[in-house]
Amino acid sequence: MNPNKEKALLTEDWTVVVFGFLIIILTLIGFKIPTPAFGWENSSQLLEKVLTVDNLIKIGSIFLVVYLSALLAAKVLGKGFSDTLKGFPVVFLLTLFALILAGNTFLKNWNLEAVIFSLAIGLLIRNFLEVPQWLSKALNTELYVKIGLVLLGTGVIFGDILKAGSLGLVQALLVVVSVWYFAFWVSKKMGIDEEMAIMISSAVSICGVSAAIATSGAIKGDSKKLSYVISLVLITAIPMIIFMPFLAKLMGLSETVTGAWLGGTIDTTGAVIASGTMIGEEALKISTIVKFSQNVLLGLAAFAISVYWTYTNNQSATVKETKPTLGVIWERFPKFVIGFIAASVLFSFFISSEKIDAVKGGLKSLQGLWFALAFTSIGLETKFSDLFNNEGKKPLYAFLIAQLFNVFVTLIIAYFLFK
Repeated sequence: MNPNKEKALLTEDWTVVVFGFLIIILTLIGFKIPTPAFGWENSSQLLEKVLTVDNLIKIGSIFLVVYLSALLAAKVLGKGFSDTLKGFPVVFLLTLFALILAGNTFLKNWNLEAVIFSLAIGLLIRNFLEVPQWLSKALNTELYVKIGLVLLGTGVIFGDILKAGSLGLVQALLVVVSVWYFAFWVSKKMGIDEEMAIMISSAVSICGVSAAIATSGAIKGDSKKLSYVISLVLITAIPMIIFMPFLAKLMGLSETVTGAWLGGTIDTTGAVIASGTMIGEEALKISTIVKFSQNVLLGLAAFAISVYWTYTNNQSATVKETKPTLGVIWERFPKFVIGFIAASVLFSFFISSEKIDAVKGGLKSLQGLWFALAFTSIGLETKFSDLFNNEGKKPLYAFLIAQLFNVFVTLIIAYFLFK
């Protein structure tokens, strides 16, 4: 244990709820979030619209908002304050470059969003250059994407959550059960140890990184195996972000069905948002709600897995001392979902339409920035070579087979529930 490490004041999930609502409250009481312009067609417009003094001041102002938020969050979480102080401006500059690239008219016509460029820039740096340790320690992907998700709640009407969420929950139950057991069966058939098989099954069927982390915690899993599964989730999400929206358009799927398919298949919430954005507003909304429906099952799944692991295959003295209780459900429940729903309720029932019109532009701009920052961080964390060693081939094959099964099963279920 590091004696210099500060004690966390809040968990990460509660931290994002607090900071997300702090931003929302500040905007409602009059703090104006700047909305910089990034659209340009040629070099002249780049200079005249994007790189003007007025626009650069707006960019600088929004940088201060997210920088201060990231620093305060690092302090609250008790980790990486000095690294965040040095590293976050680098992540922001890389993300800014991605936002400017994405603003080009030609690239916009190809439906290439800022998050794709953020991810690509991060991946290029991570896989071809050496990322310094202080920058690696400054990356906080989950924090950034979850703050963005709380802000996303301000643009989702609560009635839509209830309508799509009920269907999403039905889909989530069907997908999680069928895909989890298929992935577990495939992993065992390929000779993968049970600990790794359970992590892979949860990551593929529930909600990617969060599920892998929760499952590892429930069974006291090996951190190296957890890291490997997270790498699988992040790397396989990349082609899915790009090709699934393309396939959906090719098949002529509606935005609603596409959103349900993306939300139920892609394993990370941020990647779901990126792919949903490439289709449209309706697809983004439905994909997010469906993914949240799966997230809601995370606590129940972690509880069930911990019961299974404790009472069947793992009878060590350490595990026996920590018999699972109903409190595991609440402990594993993703608290940022509460923030998302609370933001939706607030803007659906308690804020006037005039006030919403006044603040929605700034909140949407900030939401998009948090997502882009998250994907720059994902790219900087992901090294492709990690997948291509001899030890990693069987879990890789099992993961890909299970994910392919997931893609087909979820498409069928989404089509019949959301058509």
